[in-house]
Amino acid sequence: MRRILSLILCGMLMMSLLSGCGQSSTNAKNEGASDLESVTVDIFQNKSEVAQQLEAAAKTYMEANPGVVINIETVQGNDYNTALKAKMLVNDAVDIMALGANDIVNNYKDYLEDLSDQPWLANVSDGLLEDAKLEGKVVGLPVNIEGYGIAYNKAIFSAAGIDASKLTSYDAIDQAFSDLQQKIDSGALKAEFPQLESVFEYAAKESWVMGLHTLNIPMANELGSAKAALEADEIELKYSNEFKDLLTLLTQYTSSKEDLKLLLAVDYSTQIGGGLAIERVAAVQQGNWIGPEVKSISPEVYENLDFLPLPLKGVKEDSIAVGVPAYWCVNKNADEATKKAAKDFMNWLYQSDEGKSIVVNQLGYIPAFKNYDGVEITDPLSASIQRYVREGKTMPWVFGGFPSGYEGQSASDIQAYIGGETTWDECIQALKDDWKALKK
Repeated sequence: MRRILSLILCGMLMMSLLSGCGQSSTNAKNEGASDLESVTVDIFQNKSEVAQQLEAAAKTYMEANPGVVINIETVQGNDYNTALKAKMLVNDAVDIMALGANDIVNNYKDYLEDLSDQPWLANVSDGLLEDAKLEGKVVGLPVNIEGYGIAYNKAIFSAAGIDASKLTSYDAIDQAFSDLQQKIDSGALKAEFPQLESVFEYAAKESWVMGLHTLNIPMANELGSAKAALEADEIELKYSNEFKDLLTLLTQYTSSKEDLKLLLAVDYSTQIGGGLAIERVAAVQQGNWIGPEVKSISPEVYENLDFLPLPLKGVKEDSIAVGVPAYWCVNKNADEATKKAAKDFMNWLYQSDEGKSIVVNQLGYIPAFKNYDGVEITDPLSASIQRYVREGKTMPWVFGGFPSGYEGQSASDIQAYIGGETTWDECIQALKDDWKALKK
């Protein structure tokens, strides 16, 4: 009887298993064969400051979509472009990549999937897709809106008796920095800010800080748009004197002011994690992307951050630079199941209620979409950028149209000047010559 009972139970179990498998096959077939497969989406991106937050977002998505694996690889700065090219040359898997205007038009156009039918398209803010089009087709989702200027610690400026609301010109900012440095040197702020040693820190080691962001200030006022930069075979650098003044403002109040060669060793981590976030310095040239890192180190400092203008003396002084830093693009050479999963992840992250909250509150992004009305921007730097945008005090990002390789070349030219290897006139000529050479 025990053997018979065992056989009956085994038979019932097998029938149950077969029934369950048959039901799963039916459901999967109705949903599409790709849903049965284990799909892996490889994302290659260039923002180390949000790497952990993006990985957390991917984990949230995967928990709701167990058939999909999202891998995220992050490479910062100019190394990103080199690494991406290498991956493409050896056919390494990159399914979603972050690309700027120049890369979309000139370097990766044969890899880009047409995204013109995607649901998110109807909600993009006006004017943000021009740099993401090929032959009239949209090939990129705007990652976010970003802005950069002089990020500063309001508490330090207030303790020094400086009214930051009046710092709307080059001369006013220069005078405020001078006054603040005198108070730091005298020890007047030592009790409240024991680690404070200088007003400013400038990450001269980072090619993107000098070769893109600082150089963009005179170039934005000369060219006006990334499209104009893409079309320009030569540059005049007609605001070269004002550019020199700007570099002086950004370097003469650092702890390296007596020997500017020392600035060439200052990287992003030293500037932010070892500088602004621990109140070793009061201000830096950076953008709203620094928020997550500063918050992870000191929530109190994070809450005290705001922006001052990045002034081009006598040209445009009360403005910050605002633009779309990159676009998420899908590799059209990936298989259909992978492309489907990639597009679904992008739609979920930017258009679902859960994703919108992550974009604003975890990634600290200013959304490039109009349908975020119910999501409050809590990041103080992002809120500051929105204020500048509303007041019309912005200049464009034109570095998206810089020639391929110009970031590294232009940074090297400026570094040579800061390091005392060349004169200013030689630096300007090198910047012009490198542009022309890379355009050939």
